[in-house]
Amino acid sequence: MIQNISKKVLARTLSNVQKQGFASKFANFNYQDALNLRSSLTEEEVTIMENARQFAQDQLMPGILEANKNEHFDKEIMKKFGQMGFLGCTISDYDLPGVSSAAYGLINREVERVDSGYRSALSVQSSLVMHPIHEFGSKQLKDIYIPRLATGELIGCFGLTEPNHGSDPGSMETRAKKDGDDYILNGSKTWITNSPIADIFVVWAKDEQGDIRGFVLEKGMKGLTAPKIEGKLSLRASITGMILMDNVRVHKSQMLNVKGLKGPFSCLNNARFGISWGALGAAEYCFHAARQYTLDRKQFNVPLASFQLIQKKFADMQTEIALALQACLQVSRLKDSGNLAPEMISLVKRNSCMKSIQICREARDMLGGNGIADEYHILRHSINLETVNTYEGTNDIHALILGRAITGIQSFTRTYP
Repeated sequence: MIQNISKKVLARTLSNVQKQGFASKFANFNYQDALNLRSSLTEEEVTIMENARQFAQDQLMPGILEANKNEHFDKEIMKKFGQMGFLGCTISDYDLPGVSSAAYGLINREVERVDSGYRSALSVQSSLVMHPIHEFGSKQLKDIYIPRLATGELIGCFGLTEPNHGSDPGSMETRAKKDGDDYILNGSKTWITNSPIADIFVVWAKDEQGDIRGFVLEKGMKGLTAPKIEGKLSLRASITGMILMDNVRVHKSQMLNVKGLKGPFSCLNNARFGISWGALGAAEYCFHAARQYTLDRKQFNVPLASFQLIQKKFADMQTEIALALQACLQVSRLKDSGNLAPEMISLVKRNSCMKSIQICREARDMLGGNGIADEYHILRHSINLETVNTYEGTNDIHALILGRAITGIQSFTRTYP
């Protein structure tokens, strides 16, 4: 009985295939979009992606070598981001576009295709400064800062990491002591993107009850300084510094309405999400650059791209990028539908960074000695990703987050004699 039904179904299926010509209707394979990510995007997301790519290639790419060489970040880039509507673009009020999470990710991807440092500046302004003010700030704070941050008129930074506390922010030493209607802040933050050029500082400190609180400080406040960290070998096109607070007095109205690590972690989750998309932009650049190089470069009288080892490496690169992009898109959709778990962001941030570093290293190897020359851009991307893999939660920290979710056992702390 079952065999007869199966035969009938098979015969009917084959007949339909022959009638409709399904067997001959395969799409052309696009090595630049192996799993056709574009087909899963809305028309608006495709337009945003294309505009972001053109902007990044026309406005950012021409100056990146000099910026990296001279360890220089041009503040005008922030205003250009603002003109494009990139800053805080997922916010829907204050005349901001309120785009999808996928659209925000695609912007990050195109900017990081040029340089991780530029994406860092975009990410900090949007996810680590505008987000907490918009999410936890009073209407007064939002009215004062959001419009000017969105245009790039104001540049912000985010102070969580301290000299003695990186992966363990809950042990921060920065303190906020109540004094009438003010708080007095003392402490230091380090490895802070944009702090030397920042106009406002979103900093986190423990109050007298031991609760972590967020404050919005302004440049020029007495006791507030932000020296630049010199001599970086990575993210040289992004300016990085410290935040030093020596009895900085701030009115209670500048405090964000959130307690505990929920505040900074909500910011970090948004930033990590953007990184998961952005790192793949760097990987794609290196993959495509290595492909073109090995097609043009001849050794033993044939193109390097004709060798099996080279093609196998390209197949691996393409596979990892395509799968990672699909994962990022799925997380984007879950984020917008309210079905996101924070562990999902740990998964894609960790995966994108880990795979992208490996892809960039392999691409550098394919170029031989030329791979270390700045004109090919590949080693710059690879070195930048060393930092991207570290900040907003290291590879290992995200592994522990996932490990806790898998086993139900946290392994972040140990009793030490």
